[in-house]
Amino acid sequence: MRLRDLLTAAALLLGLAALAALLTRADEVAGPAFAIDGDTLRILDLRVRLDGIDAPELAQTCEAAGTSWPCGAEARRRLEELLAVPLVTCRLRGTDVYGRRLGTCTATGQDIALVLVREGLALAVSGPAARAAQEDAQRARRGLWRGRFQRPAEWRAEHPR
Repeated sequence: MRLRDLLTAAALLLGLAALAALLTRADEVAGPAFAIDGDTLRILDLRVRLDGIDAPELAQTCEAAGTSWPCGAEARRRLEELLAVPLVTCRLRGTDVYGRRLGTCTATGQDIALVLVREGLALAVSGPAARAAQEDAQRARRGLWRGRFQRPAEWRAEHPR
């Protein structure tokens, strides 16, 4: 190899290392992401639980107009849609009891958790923005709010893993 080729390869490797460092800071990760369930995603090698919300479990059903609908599967499907972009960014803080990182994740400039709550596919657990989004969903009778449902935490208690 010529010296010029070696220098070019070294510069490329340094650039890739710098990019990897940017994308995997201890408090932030960015990259493609995939839905695990309605409030958990995988980004790079991390499982991240969306902070401040609780979505129905995958097997959970809800009721609207006297008919059962798969609200847990619908929440996951919507999360998949929101993640169908090249770059998702998650600001991380702490770990939950299942070893998942807790994070606030954005895609195309939108807070993913707030979108899910605003559409009625997840419940607000904490934060004024999430509570306001939930009130909006309730008023408009979107998602879970168009009928009867069991809170995800109660459903999990009745259906242990």
